[in-house]
Amino acid sequence: MTDRPIRVMVAGLGNMGKSHALAYHANPGFEIVGLVNRSPVDLPAELKGYPFLSSFNEALADLKPDLASVCTYSESHAEYAISAMRQGAHVFLEKPIATTVADAERVVEVATAEGRKLVIGYILRHHPSWMRLIEEARSLGGPYVFRLNLNQQSSGPTWQTHKQLMKSTSPIVDCGVHYVDVMCQITDAKPVKVRGMGLRMTDEVAPEMYNYGHFQVIFEDGSVGWYEAGWGPMMSETAFFVKDIISPNGAVSIVMAEGAKSDDIDTHTKTSTIRIHRAETDADGHFRHADADLAMEGEPDHQALCDREQAFMLKAIREDMNLARHMTDAVQSLRICLAADESIRTGREIDL
Repeated sequence: MTDRPIRVMVAGLGNMGKSHALAYHANPGFEIVGLVNRSPVDLPAELKGYPFLSSFNEALADLKPDLASVCTYSESHAEYAISAMRQGAHVFLEKPIATTVADAERVVEVATAEGRKLVIGYILRHHPSWMRLIEEARSLGGPYVFRLNLNQQSSGPTWQTHKQLMKSTSPIVDCGVHYVDVMCQITDAKPVKVRGMGLRMTDEVAPEMYNYGHFQVIFEDGSVGWYEAGWGPMMSETAFFVKDIISPNGAVSIVMAEGAKSDDIDTHTKTSTIRIHRAETDADGHFRHADADLAMEGEPDHQALCDREQAFMLKAIREDMNLARHMTDAVQSLRICLAADESIRTGREIDL
């Protein structure tokens, strides 16, 4: 493809869709040809001049974009991504890739068959501090214990968004794919078993859905991981953000800033401080090294991370990058989280 701007259509104008649209607006490598949302939505001033449409399929046919940015609710991800790729567009697809493993695999199959670039919105992969966390953990060597969570004490509009999300996707799937992806990047081992538990703690979600869940995943190298996610006004703000990776040689942890709040979207990605602990002791049994705190100053905020994601999308198209591993990883993390969801619903351990 030439260096002309990539013509992009953005579908779904919630928090993520607006942020990605602002990233395209600010990047001269893109030209927004249309914004799509089923209902009217309040837009920032920068986006108000673009054509606004309400039907994804009609917009796709009329606009014929080079890139479709799909930031809608999870249940439409696979359908919209496949439609766009079959009509000649590359796709940026917010996570999760789909709501079933079969649909996720079908999305990847179509991307491969059609020769389209498919980038999944795994925002932590573009965060320099999380990249450093993964590097430090890998340098310790496994097997690993992963202790990760992200609980959100949500109210008002945030709780409304969470309830809408839970019509199709549980918290452990929606958020868990990010952190399972981190586990998989660190260990490189094959996941083999998943065990999950969950609870519906409110009548405001459907009886078949739960707004709190946690699960354990066991890897082939002996590594074990725990992930927890809960949404709602009843959730505790205590220890809502735990990020520990432990190995026989020590631990790497994220230490949150004082006063951080679970409903602040920047809190979900910012690391504040990375603490490195070495397990090595001397002849007297005392630690040879004091814990080292790495201050992650100048971290990108949420919008800057979306800007980085779309810069990667542009690079993938312009440089014809091989995204096979990227797509495979997205399917694998979804497979683990959906297995956890199945375990919660059936009360059984799931073999992967």
